[in-house]
Amino acid sequence: LYDDNHISIEGSTDIAFTEDVAKRFEAYNWHVQVVEDGNDINAIEIAVRNAKAETQRPSLIKVRTQIAYGSPNKVNTAGSHGSPLGADEVKLVKKFFGFDPDKSFYVPDEVLRFYHEAGEKGAKLEKEWNELFKAYKEKFPELASAYEEVLQGKLPKNWQSKLPVFAAGDQLATRQASGKVLNAIAADLPGLIGGAADLAPSTDTNLKEYDSFTSEKRDGRNFHFGIREHAMGSILNGMALTKGLIPYGATFLIFSEYMRPPIRLAAIMKIRPVFVYTHDSIGLGEDGTTHQPVEQLISLRSIPNITLIRPADANETSQAWRVAVEHTDGPVVLVLTRQALPVLDQKKYGAATGLEKGAYILSDVKSPELILIATGSEVSLILDAQVVLEKQGVAARVVSMPSWELFEKQSAAYKESVFPKALRKRLAVEAGSPLGWHKYVTDEGDIIGMTTFGESAPAADLYKVFGFTVDHVVEKAKGLLKK
Repeated sequence: LYDDNHISIEGSTDIAFTEDVAKRFEAYNWHVQVVEDGNDINAIEIAVRNAKAETQRPSLIKVRTQIAYGSPNKVNTAGSHGSPLGADEVKLVKKFFGFDPDKSFYVPDEVLRFYHEAGEKGAKLEKEWNELFKAYKEKFPELASAYEEVLQGKLPKNWQSKLPVFAAGDQLATRQASGKVLNAIAADLPGLIGGAADLAPSTDTNLKEYDSFTSEKRDGRNFHFGIREHAMGSILNGMALTKGLIPYGATFLIFSEYMRPPIRLAAIMKIRPVFVYTHDSIGLGEDGTTHQPVEQLISLRSIPNITLIRPADANETSQAWRVAVEHTDGPVVLVLTRQALPVLDQKKYGAATGLEKGAYILSDVKSPELILIATGSEVSLILDAQVVLEKQGVAARVVSMPSWELFEKQSAAYKESVFPKALRKRLAVEAGSPLGWHKYVTDEGDIIGMTTFGESAPAADLYKVFGFTVDHVVEKAKGLLKK
């Protein structure tokens, strides 16, 4: 139902709003009805019944109302839009509707009867449904059990065994690794559904063994949201509010700006859609400044209840999906690369399962003099810098820190084991805004980040121009030791 009262906070809507809403929705091929009198209950009921009878299209009922109807001094005025009527005007409204103006919070007997009857009707329907499900349970015990487990938010046993492990030495973009993970676990997680804002091939989010979801194929698991990031986020939130579903939606990280309101609402409600954002830095290359994220990471991290994960390689990406699927307390944001990254050797370095801690020691040395910290595509860079520093007589610990939020949930003892208070020479490297990193590098540390917008050029050239090179990391690290 669309409330058409012709009033906005600033006055009549005609000062800034002249479109015909009914015509707009007709152009969308919706089923549209107009009720000219918002106080005509019978007309509204007929329109609602007509809408229920329309099963092939969504319905819009445009209802012409009068704001503050019944208030002799405030009806059809902007003054009633965002301000209380006031005690005297409330009494006049009560008189208009036949209530005792001196009674507050009074509920007429006929209203009470109506709601009591509605409750009894609902209880009867619930009883009938429970009896129906009981019979179904007796006939199909396994299906019924699976259904109940889904509603309870339980995940299938051993689903994690399907998480792929990637071979060290391969080169794979984390967006591509994410696609492989999704397709590996989809069969064991029937509630895992999603798609992209017209970017499924680029974000690698298509479930290859499943159809697209359409009105004819309700069992399809691939959703085509169109170039509508805001709508995608809102739709995902609705899915996430449905028990048993693990919805995900993908676009480029820069376009997360178009869906900020639904991201924020998901965080407020502490529901768990998975937002997949690829092409996460200047590493995307020639598309240039309009497409290269700079401030987006810290902007998303600043939203309460968000868990943002930026994995360093394919195996961290696999573990990131494990965390996302098992997480239940707010949205998860997966930030992935366009460019290929080396798959790290877990026999040589720390196991990717350390991702669940938010930060973990990837490569350690005896008696480290400083700590190199990075996320995502910059982790392999600081590993290379560690080797050079070692040759130059500098002992550096390397920490992969894919998620600040997960790290902050760890015990004080664990945090101390990764970032000892006595070891304050720390260098953070991330191809995004340096804001927020100061907490982890201390006043004796430094940050290599993006303090300007990017440029249009091949990724390798951009990394050199903006200082994301082994030489620059080594120079900065050695500079810290001189302070």
